[in-house]
Amino acid sequence: MSEYLSVAIIGLAFAGLFFVVLEDVIHVNKAQAVLFFGTLSWILLFVFSDHQTRHEFVIEGLYENIAEIAGLWLFLLAAMTFVVYLNKKGLIESLIYRFLPRQISERKLLFFIALFAFVFSSLADNITATLISIALILSLKLEAKKTIRFATVVVFAVNSGGVAMITGDVTTLMIFLQGKASILNLLLLSLPALLALIALASLLSFSLKDMVHIQLKTDRHESVDVVIAIVFVLTILGTIASNILFDIPPVLTFLFGLSVMFLVARAYGEDTEKAPILNYIRQIEFDTLLFFLGILLLVGALKEIHALESFVRIYDVLPIWMANYVMGILSAIIDNVPLTAALLKSDVTMNVQQWLSLTYAVGVGGSMLIIGSAAGIVAMSKIEALTFMSYLKYFFLLFFAYTLGYGATMLMGTYL
Repeated sequence: MSEYLSVAIIGLAFAGLFFVVLEDVIHVNKAQAVLFFGTLSWILLFVFSDHQTRHEFVIEGLYENIAEIAGLWLFLLAAMTFVVYLNKKGLIESLIYRFLPRQISERKLLFFIALFAFVFSSLADNITATLISIALILSLKLEAKKTIRFATVVVFAVNSGGVAMITGDVTTLMIFLQGKASILNLLLLSLPALLALIALASLLSFSLKDMVHIQLKTDRHESVDVVIAIVFVLTILGTIASNILFDIPPVLTFLFGLSVMFLVARAYGEDTEKAPILNYIRQIEFDTLLFFLGILLLVGALKEIHALESFVRIYDVLPIWMANYVMGILSAIIDNVPLTAALLKSDVTMNVQQWLSLTYAVGVGGSMLIIGSAAGIVAMSKIEALTFMSYLKYFFLLFFAYTLGYGATMLMGTYL
């Protein structure tokens, strides 16, 4: 393999990272950019594979890469379709207001929103969980400083809630699909993640003393919406149970659940020619899916030229627990998907405890900066007062909460 080709592909990887980090500055969609660089990298690999044996290795590597991406894509497509349907029907919003009283203290409300975002983000994708939580905050019409405080907790809660469930965070799903940790092991991460969230919410709630009056919303939902919500919950529970008992891949059970959703909609007359149930698939965040596709293609190309071996040299210099901790801090600057993909592709050797600590680190570490996670970017786009600098004021509290959760993860891992 030509040295010039290796340099070119590494350059494309850095260019892709540049577009991801500076998306809001240069106004170029990161999904489009990384898809371009990812596919171009593989085209170059094929064009300049100057030996038949090398050419066969490239083909094998591409097929392996696409197979991994397909499993991730199909799982996310099924999960996101469920969430889009329930969100469009207003079922999720109604569920929130069902538990809220007409009057509540700001402190209790902060904890309520934090716990809701934490739980919901473990079932749905981070973007949806953030949008719904931020919409609730904005409806309260709080002063700007308090709104920023609430939004800060939401960003941390959404990222923390997702780390324990394969439905909640893509990096968690990636680590599970590579066989680095079981579903039961990952579920244990909810304990340190919740501890860190409670610590952060407690610190941010000290100065909140006023009462909030909430205008409750009551919506009536058709029976088909409730049944599909039940199918969604059963699909999640069935995915966990079937994987533990029979080692059935999650993508298979989620696609089965999606098919049940379609059949239920047809049985209740929800699926019509004018409003087909398949339309909800077209409404999912395909930007997100294309971003994952581009990133994983790009990282796969780096693996082909053995560039990832130098990436993990930090694990030769530092103890694994400290290297994972640093990776979490880096995820506040670099998107956690390429970070995790690179580590998985580099074949770094870690035990279950260490993979769990990495899962927590890259999942929650992005919360420390507003640009470090999709949840932060979404929140910033919806709240005018929430900027990089206004969020940065809470950096040390966020850093403390992240460190506390990471420490609890390490402690928990010693008992596995």
